Amino acid sequence: MQRKSKKNHSGDSSAFRFGDFDLFPLERQLLRRQKPVRVQPKAFDALLLFAQNAERLVRRDTLVETLWPDTYVTDANLTNVIVALRKILGRDAIQTVSKFGYRLTLPVLAEPGIQQPVYATFLRAKELMALRSLDSMTQARDLLSLCVADDPSFATAWAWLGRCCLFLEKFKDEPSANLELAQAALRRALAIDPHLACANHFYTQLQVNLGHSRDAMVRLARRMSERGAEPESFAGLVQALRHCGLLDESVAAHTRATELDPTIVTSVTHTHFVRCDYQASLDTYTGTRYYLDAAAWAALGEPARAKTLLRERLARTPLSRLMSGMMRSLLATLDGFRNEAVRLTTAMAVEREPEVLFYLARHLAMLDAGDECLRLLARAREEGFTASAALERDAVFERLRGRGHFRREIGRARAEEQAARLALVEAGGPLLQS
Repeated sequence: MQRKSKKNHSGDSSAFRFGDFDLFPLERQLLRRQKPVRVQPKAFDALLLFAQNAERLVRRDTLVETLWPDTYVTDANLTNVIVALRKILGRDAIQTVSKFGYRLTLPVLAEPGIQQPVYATFLRAKELMALRSLDSMTQARDLLSLCVADDPSFATAWAWLGRCCLFLEKFKDEPSANLELAQAALRRALAIDPHLACANHFYTQLQVNLGHSRDAMVRLARRMSERGAEPESFAGLVQALRHCGLLDESVAAHTRATELDPTIVTSVTHTHFVRCDYQASLDTYTGTRYYLDAAAWAALGEPARAKTLLRERLARTPLSRLMSGMMRSLLATLDGFRNEAVRLTTAMAVEREPEVLFYLARHLAMLDAGDECLRLLARAREEGFTASAALERDAVFERLRGRGHFRREIGRARAEEQAARLALVEAGGPLLQS
């Protein structure tokens, strides 16, 4: 792509744009409202690193290694660089994350190599995705499809397209190619940039849904062993570790993720539920609400509240067969319609969702349908989800614990979890203690 004249920087696609500033990496130039700003070399390098990690935490050790490779410096050197940048950008433009690093708080509105209209479309799609409704996700998917059509090298847009399609595959009730598109989009993102943090995070969800939770855990552990701690990798581990039955480690991964980036969203609410900490599950449940908070209220001894939530949502919200099936199954269970609840639960066609099988097994346990419950638990384990802690603690399984088949299922789950814990250590995974 041919560079445009510097007389027309406003349309240039080779600059980072944030606030009143344009940062040109190749020319090592910073402009404020089209006028050059004098920046010391180390400060420029730091600012470039912040822009490349827009609104994400940049760790102190990463900054030091980038600015002073193979050289010992004191904390004062880095502090002086940050002070210099704040004088240029504004005091609040760089946020300090105590003990960890810094973050550029000015939204980056353009990136080098990405035309501004394409990047603006990408930002609009991310805003829609944050709403987490079916309509907003559908709109976001269409906008992201436009982004990658206009610029097939836009790895980050491919990654977010994959994430969006995974959501729609789970929650939208219509035949679609969302799963195939999600797989293709995430693989394309990683082919363009194998180290793209968000793509590695989103790919974890795909792996665990396809039954490869241990592979996902090992991949993320190796990534952090090679590249250091990242909030996205810890967020991915929250899900992968939970599927592997390592629940304390999953909660600890959430803690590490949010220490590194307080704005990051993880699936820890599901981990709390499987740990039987239902109040914590409610306290951490964010986004559009479907099933889990109702299940938590029921577990806390408030079935009437759970039934009200389920009826309201089933009446007003278009849902996928999977999600509506889970909600109808729980509602029939709480209503005491045993035959209808068993029929609904066992008739559900569940593919690529081993965690859903666990939730349905809970319903069957509540209905005292022990054989059907055991079949779903075994299938969930075979497809990559174990939860020996829940089998031992969750009150819904109380009547099954004396059965030999159930005790053997607990033993198989423990064996899988021990093997996963060893695989995490062998992969050089971080030591995680809640």
